[in-house]
Amino acid sequence: MNHSYNHPLRRSLIQQLVFIDENRLGLIDMYLAATPGKEKDYHFFGRYILEVEKFLRDFDYSFSPKLDTVFIGSEVTLLYIEENQLVQYTICFPEQVNPDSQHISLFSPIGRQIILKGINESILLTTPDGEANVMIKDIQFKLYS
Repeated sequence: MNHSYNHPLRRSLIQQLVFIDENRLGLIDMYLAATPGKEKDYHFFGRYILEVEKFLRDFDYSFSPKLDTVFIGSEVTLLYIEENQLVQYTICFPEQVNPDSQHISLFSPIGRQIILKGINESILLTTPDGEANVMIKDIQFKLYS
């Protein structure tokens, strides 16, 4: 019997896929409204679903909460290179946003630029406050359903 089906990480990601499937049109509308024209990826949710499905296919029950890819529910540690400062954000759906605990929407300027990125990947983040060079130093899954 494969116990990985009951693993909380696997269960949470499957619930995400169901939520995205059931709310796809509304989520696409939110994504398009929050994303500047040149950054719009009309296949974003399709790509996200494929990445999660690939992860689930290769899932191992002994797997730790550490991830190689930023998914919704991930706590991501970014190194702001110029300041040599570590900052953690948890990527979530809009209704779970809580700025006091650094829970940011996947549609926020930072969220949409780091979602599906990998560990040790360097990114030039563009936010309303300007640009910052960052590197993804750690990814852990935190938001279990």
